[in-house]
Amino acid sequence: MSARKAKARSSSERARERAAPRRAPAQRGAASLHGNAPDSSRVAVLLIDVINDMEFPGGEQLARRSRAIIPRLVTLRERARRANVPIVYANDNFGRWRSDFSAQVEHCLNDGVRGRALAAELKPGPEDYFVLKPKHSAFYQTCLELLLEHLGVTTLILAGVTTDSCVTFTASDAYLRGYALRVVSDGCAAIDARLHRDALAHLERSLRAELSTASRVSLRSGSMRRGAPRTVSSG
Repeated sequence: MSARKAKARSSSERARERAAPRRAPAQRGAASLHGNAPDSSRVAVLLIDVINDMEFPGGEQLARRSRAIIPRLVTLRERARRANVPIVYANDNFGRWRSDFSAQVEHCLNDGVRGRALAAELKPGPEDYFVLKPKHSAFYQTCLELLLEHLGVTTLILAGVTTDSCVTFTASDAYLRGYALRVVSDGCAAIDARLHRDALAHLERSLRAELSTASRVSLRSGSMRRGAPRTVSSG
């Protein structure tokens, strides 16, 4: 091909490109989750291990203390749904590695376990999200971070069991990722009151979590993330 023809062809191709309509950029996260997470919200409620058979050492005490927080968690969930704030259930498999989340719900409802009361009142609805976690933190080896990124979440409201274990581990990972944290103080439970109080104090002091009750916790996003500090220190 002569240099003149190549130049003419190149000019023609550039002209067609200028005339062609530009494709709109894809929405953030749309390709990664294929439309399965339709909500968009700066705030999300994370319910931790409320679908829980409590068939383990200390489970009897935990089940008794958890029954006291059921009305608060119901209040929180109803407020979130009215405000169109997405609810995410983060749940262990509790050793049932061949089950999925639906099977866990059925197990807690129908197998006569200690945690039935909690599961019966707080079983998820079709509009809710869930993640199964292999360890204490809802972020560890789960899709939670991807889901929250897709939704546009900057503020997390945490509730569930136990305050000193899975709630604290999840809050720590959320803090490291820069999320603003709100912990529902009357919507969490531990095996005993001292562990619950000590964990709340740690969450407020070290992780900058805002403590509030289920009826008063703000469902609006903060003006900025209150999580990990901008500078790194050794202490």
